[in-house]
Amino acid sequence: MPTRLLEAIDSPADLRKLAPADLPRLAAELREFLVASVAQTGGHLASNLGTVELTIALHYVFDTPRDRLVWDVGHQTYTHKILTGRRAAMAGLRQAGGIAGFPRRAESEYDAFGAGHSSTSISAALGMAEAFHQLGSAQRAVAIIGDGAMTAGMAFEALNNAGATELPLLVVLNDNDMSISPNVGALNNYLAKLMSGRFYAAARRAGEKVLSAVPPIKELARRAEEHMKGMVTPGTLFEEFGFNYIGPIDGHDLDVLVDTLTNIRQLSGPQFLHVVTRKGKGYAPAETNPCLYHGVGRFDPDAGVAEKSGGKPTYTQVFGDWLCDMAAADSRLVGITPAMREGSGLVHFSQQYPKRYFDVGIAEQHALTFAAGLACEGVKPVVAIYSTFLQRAYDQLVHDVALQNLPVMLAIDRAGLVGADGPTHAGSFDLSFLRCIPNMLIAAPSDENECRRLLTTAFLHDGPSAVRYPRGGGSGATIEAGLEPLAIGKGVVRRRGREVALIAFGSLVGPALAAAESLDASVADMRFVKPLDVELLRDLAHGHRLLVTLEENAVAGGAGAGVAEALAALGLDVPLVHLGLPDTFLEHGDPARMLADCGLDAAGIARAVRQRIPLLPE
Repeated sequence: MPTRLLEAIDSPADLRKLAPADLPRLAAELREFLVASVAQTGGHLASNLGTVELTIALHYVFDTPRDRLVWDVGHQTYTHKILTGRRAAMAGLRQAGGIAGFPRRAESEYDAFGAGHSSTSISAALGMAEAFHQLGSAQRAVAIIGDGAMTAGMAFEALNNAGATELPLLVVLNDNDMSISPNVGALNNYLAKLMSGRFYAAARRAGEKVLSAVPPIKELARRAEEHMKGMVTPGTLFEEFGFNYIGPIDGHDLDVLVDTLTNIRQLSGPQFLHVVTRKGKGYAPAETNPCLYHGVGRFDPDAGVAEKSGGKPTYTQVFGDWLCDMAAADSRLVGITPAMREGSGLVHFSQQYPKRYFDVGIAEQHALTFAAGLACEGVKPVVAIYSTFLQRAYDQLVHDVALQNLPVMLAIDRAGLVGADGPTHAGSFDLSFLRCIPNMLIAAPSDENECRRLLTTAFLHDGPSAVRYPRGGGSGATIEAGLEPLAIGKGVVRRRGREVALIAFGSLVGPALAAAESLDASVADMRFVKPLDVELLRDLAHGHRLLVTLEENAVAGGAGAGVAEALAALGLDVPLVHLGLPDTFLEHGDPARMLADCGLDAAGIARAVRQRIPLLPE
């Protein structure tokens, strides 16, 4: 299909020059471009295919960038990027030096708010709407949020706040968890256009004014209206929050979308538009298997994405296998995930132990306190969570888990750098924010087999524990089938050398061993960040002229800082170098290159040591 329409659009102003009859053709061109583009770069596909018409309609009706579109999560913004002058830049999506896979304020004036974590859009858009009110501006703010993101408490906190105002905020719920049947679709498309119209709004206000003199009749009329809406729409809940609910409407019908949004733009007060879309729309393989096409690498559009099989297991797979094996050995074990079943490796567990598997939605705070409640009564919860998402449940971890010394285990995936997903998803801080919490046990495995054994160690520990492991695979170590724990707080020397000791945590043990060959250095696999192996540190300090700590975590407050504190407590004054992630947010790129840029590959470690050795006193 020729892309003449798309090639002529460099901004939403160009889009708004098109006739409404041209928009379906543009949508088809955009879908073809999306599939071809993401096939070359990798990225989020199914969710973006589902929001093509919605994105076109929003930019067609609203005066962007003056009006603000606040996208939730960011998995659905590729069409937005293409229509806002970044079509050519899609060739570098999620690659070093290229555009990000999520909205970024620094990238474009059309990206009103940065997003990577979910459920922030309504709060941010409400803040913008209030700012416009304070400044006397007629600008509009629109939050676009998915049905998954609506499971988070933060979204409902924002709805509760917004519904108590008279601000002209529009919340668009992109509901892609259901299909819209022809009868429901036709009826609701008609009702949505009717209920968003100015005549309906004016009639409603007039009726309220007349009936306000007779409160019992007014209340009866209100309930009758709710009852009539409730028979064909699920909007009563949002009406109770103070929003005018409209929908659900077909999110792939551009005529209905444009007409409804045009009507809503004229209304005052908080408005809630329920739009039903289909993930993967227009690309059959993604429609059939949207989970597989949620996040993809490079692929052949004609052949589709191949299911992964064979090869060495990832750390996520090691965890998933361990979880099933430990569940078979201990009936008290339950698995909890905040809406990351596939990403965190719980698919097989959910199938084998459905009554012991809990997906609590995008609700990290609830996940931790739910686990704490389970632990109070003798159940052994394992919370599988990404490092970056654990940040959202920090208060619950401190007050509900650690303060009460409850045996809740955290399986922390994506610790350290995450490559193409960039700074919003990087697990750069977990060692720093976990290490200062009393009662915590923190382990960092150096290979797949050590990961399995440390998972067992943490699970058997009678208190809060965390095992953090990186994205992707390890060294390919042979994985023992048993469930044998390791001694808590004990590291191991992997190589004996002279003068320099590399004190490595988790994923950097491998690069440390490679660097040590050219340095003739000792290498300690510490295994535990808390408690530290103090005796091993004493031994290394006495036997070497220089100690170097290595961690794939922020240097500030991280494992290396713990080593420095331990040496000071021992009264040992030995030269110490900390190598880790720098004090900055690292941009997306190739993981290996990112590690090298941080000086954390073998060459970088060796270079840092050689620069320091000449400065040491004899």
